[in-house]
Amino acid sequence: MTIAIDEELQAKVVEKLHWDDRVNAADVGVTVDHTKVTLRGTVPSYRAKSIAEQDTKEIPGISEVINHLQVQYPSTIPVPIDEEIASNVANALSWDPDIDANKIDVSVIGGLLTLRGTVDAYWKKFQAQDIAYAITGVIDIINELAVVPTKRPEDEEIARTIENALERNTFVEAEDVNVIVENGRVTLTGFVPNWGAWRAAHNTATYTKGVVKVVDGLAIRYLEEQEFLGED
Repeated sequence: MTIAIDEELQAKVVEKLHWDDRVNAADVGVTVDHTKVTLRGTVPSYRAKSIAEQDTKEIPGISEVINHLQVQYPSTIPVPIDEEIASNVANALSWDPDIDANKIDVSVIGGLLTLRGTVDAYWKKFQAQDIAYAITGVIDIINELAVVPTKRPEDEEIARTIENALERNTFVEAEDVNVIVENGRVTLTGFVPNWGAWRAAHNTATYTKGVVKVVDGLAIRYLEEQEFLGED
């Protein structure tokens, strides 16, 4: 039964990636082992790599996605040298009103970009990363930005705020998610029904004031095998 499920999931992933014109999946390989999906091959941009992973996670029944895709820019696209890439990223960060670009250092070696410095909110760490991913020439990012809130609430207040937000979220069964906060570091444990709920829970913690890090301990609680296959 597991083999049949894996084959069905593989077919669904391949179909979705080839459907999504943003991915350009001609050189993407998909393998599935006990509902764990591995993506290999090349894509034309880091944006395509990220979208391929998100597309895959949206398919019901998948427990894990391992993204080994490599970014290989088409020969028709002129790729800037490292110094130009770093300058373009720094400029893009300076245009975002939520980001204090003066506190972020950007360096690039062989297309591998490193972000260092500080931001005052956890979500801004990933906003800076998303901005950098959109710059031509970036093939991967090392995000070493530290989160230093200007004013951090007490851990109990952070936990209560997250729990209340989860209660309001229609994608999450709040009673199935445990929230532990220590020095602004949030650990989420428990179960969620799908990747959409997982993302909703993580976003809830990420966007909460005072959070400096989110540690993932959530697991997907799966439906019966026949539901994976769309059987009655």
